[in-house]
Amino acid sequence: MDYAFDFYSVLSNTDVLIDGLLVTLELTVAANVVGLVLGFGVALLTTSSIFPVRVLSMLFVEFFRCTPAIVQIIWFFYCVPILFDVYIDSITMGIVALGLNLTAFNAEAYRASIQSVAREQMDASVALGFGPVQRTLYIILPNALRLSLPVLVTNGIGTFQQSALVALVAVQDLMYAGKSLATQTYRPIETFTAVALIYFVISFVVAQCVEFAARRYEPTSR
Repeated sequence: MDYAFDFYSVLSNTDVLIDGLLVTLELTVAANVVGLVLGFGVALLTTSSIFPVRVLSMLFVEFFRCTPAIVQIIWFFYCVPILFDVYIDSITMGIVALGLNLTAFNAEAYRASIQSVAREQMDASVALGFGPVQRTLYIILPNALRLSLPVLVTNGIGTFQQSALVALVAVQDLMYAGKSLATQTYRPIETFTAVALIYFVISFVVAQCVEFAARRYEPTSR
């Protein structure tokens, strides 16, 4: 291969990539907030004793889990304004699309954790006079968070990586910035290598920090 690598064009335009990275982080953090909160709510609905509620919530989960994220993003950006006459800025639309996708995956993680909550704890909460809301806040939620944390973190990192898809609908995230920079500098190999390394480093560091924290605060067996 007779190709001379030159990363100067990338290094001299790091401000462009940083601006894109900030948009990516904004999308990721906001989508994770949506996914963590709504995911727990949807998980509770999937375990509801009311049949229509349970079926509708399960259909929501399966729809977002069984269709490609790129299709969901494009549908939200192009179909929602046409069908519902709703026009919002592109970043907010990206947060909605990514957040709902993450909600479905987090709901499955929460649901499995909710079902594994010890029956003794639920019986004890009833004996103590806890109402449904109190049982949810003080028994179900803490246990569900603790048991599903590894999966929630994995899903969150996946959303960070999937956020690159919004570049297809002209959201100026890290991937969009990289694509623009590659076009301007005629250095696609160097540019997209730098973009890939940024995604890798952030994902790896976050995963390692969470893993360390989980080991650090894991209860010791007696």
